[in-house]
Amino acid sequence: MNQIEKVRNNVKAFCSNDSTGHDWWHVWRVVNLAKEISQKEGANETIVELAALLHDVDDWKLASSSENYTNTIQILSEAQYNSKIINKVVNVIKQVSFKGAGVNTKPTTIEAMVVQDADRLDAIGAIGIARAFAYGGAKGRQIYIPGVEPVLHNTFEEYKNAKGHTINHFYEKLLLIKDLINTQTAKEIAKERHAFMLNFLNQFTNEWNEYSKQ
Repeated sequence: MNQIEKVRNNVKAFCSNDSTGHDWWHVWRVVNLAKEISQKEGANETIVELAALLHDVDDWKLASSSENYTNTIQILSEAQYNSKIINKVVNVIKQVSFKGAGVNTKPTTIEAMVVQDADRLDAIGAIGIARAFAYGGAKGRQIYIPGVEPVLHNTFEEYKNAKGHTINHFYEKLLLIKDLINTQTAKEIAKERHAFMLNFLNQFTNEWNEYSKQ
């Protein structure tokens, strides 16, 4: 078993019981998206693939060790990657997550741009819609609450502690993603997925208004 296979196996085990939309298939889609974008944008494919594989193992939504990147470092160390690669991967992962509409999360390297784009692409479109409701259900959030308006969070703490309904999540994050994409390759993919979400929300609103009257 080579180094990358060891990392894959450990990540797959880490994600094995997830029901929030951050399961192994999410990770694998992000890896494949990131590799496709990387090939067109000229990023370091080794760093991109490793960061894509590990981007959620220390995410604040899933792991208590998020600030220290303990899981990332441990998995890479067990696969015998050197400290130079570990530091590069951690630096990419630090720049991936969305932290609120008013928080600047612009990546500083092409590798971070690629992985951030790949992760955000999987948050929009048909699969993004499914993941949004999976996450909301796992966290006990209602689908929609009339009269509860979306909030464009100005700090990471506000975003982290938000408890709004899932439809608001589209307006607080998912519909913003198209204009936050970094690479031209990912921008082309984002256009179609963004349009699909708009169609879904229009249909949702029509059905809600028609059949939820009291």
